[in-house]
Amino acid sequence: MSFTVPRSSPILMKNVYRRIFPQVDHELNYWYQRASRIPDEELRKQAVSSIASKKFHCQGGAVYSVLAGAEWKEAIRFIVAYQTISDYLDNLCDRSTSLEPKDFRMLHQSMEDALSPENELKQYYLYRKEQDDGEYLADLVRTCQNCIRNLKDYHMIHDQVIQLEQLYSDLQVHKHVKKEERIPRLEKWFEQHKEQWPYLSWYEFSASSGSTLGIFCFVSYTMGGKMNESLAGNLYESYFPYMQGLHILLDYYIDQEEDRLEGDLNFCNYYKNKEHMKERLLYFIENTNKSVQQLPDREFHEMVHNGLVGLYLADPKVGRLEGGKKLTKLMLQASGIRSTFFHLNVKVYNKLKRKYAGQT
Repeated sequence: MSFTVPRSSPILMKNVYRRIFPQVDHELNYWYQRASRIPDEELRKQAVSSIASKKFHCQGGAVYSVLAGAEWKEAIRFIVAYQTISDYLDNLCDRSTSLEPKDFRMLHQSMEDALSPENELKQYYLYRKEQDDGEYLADLVRTCQNCIRNLKDYHMIHDQVIQLEQLYSDLQVHKHVKKEERIPRLEKWFEQHKEQWPYLSWYEFSASSGSTLGIFCFVSYTMGGKMNESLAGNLYESYFPYMQGLHILLDYYIDQEEDRLEGDLNFCNYYKNKEHMKERLLYFIENTNKSVQQLPDREFHEMVHNGLVGLYLADPKVGRLEGGKKLTKLMLQASGIRSTFFHLNVKVYNKLKRKYAGQT
């Protein structure tokens, strides 16, 4: 079996459908069964829901497993467990029975512990009434720790992945508190980082902090034995803010109507108008592509960028957005022909999936 990093879209998609997605299904089926046995009703509901409704997060993240070479299955094991923690905690905070920052902070301590094999597990539910998850969250953390515990070069990336995790966790705390406190907290948080990223708005900085792609990229390269200190520095600069920002802004873009109905925070709502949003989305597309040119396996990282644009804009929700079709055309053109390839491929895949689902 070849473990060469794909350099063309058809080869990448062949990997995705034949190897990556089936392995993601294998890992998720295990965690779904674990989630369905959680004793506490509310925790069980949110755990099961997070897997059922956010499977595509794990599928997208698992694309990075191609960077792990022969260890691609172990990379997927880590990615699925880590992303499942992220999605589960997002559900717990979004539909929370608590609005306490200390509760959200303690829950997200699990994501730092998952990246630090030397850390002891904590009482992650300390500040909420729901407590008994049957060791579900603890087992997710242990799985991540076990995946990275014996990586000989993990020390080269530990600081960077913890920085990305801390930005992610800070965001989750600030954006889930009482509604009237969210924007002031997020603006104040950005003020602490504005000097380093002056070309971002507070909501674009927040969006860039909300992705796990950089962590998956770091860990997969390290599992593949390709990590060195120069690459670690270049990866951080390439993925934050542009690749991660593009990822989450696209996610928020397609969820605008859904978030409006649910009353959830959506960073795309803070652009001055639709023209301003279009300009900034195109800005992120342009700079994402520029930022990955310095990386090894450049074609792969370009394809991730192209895939993000193609995948998100193929979502049926885009067609229900005002001006959605026009903006989709502009963004696909700006991203290049491979984005259109991924876009059409995903649309066909989704159509076939709906067709076969209707026959069962």
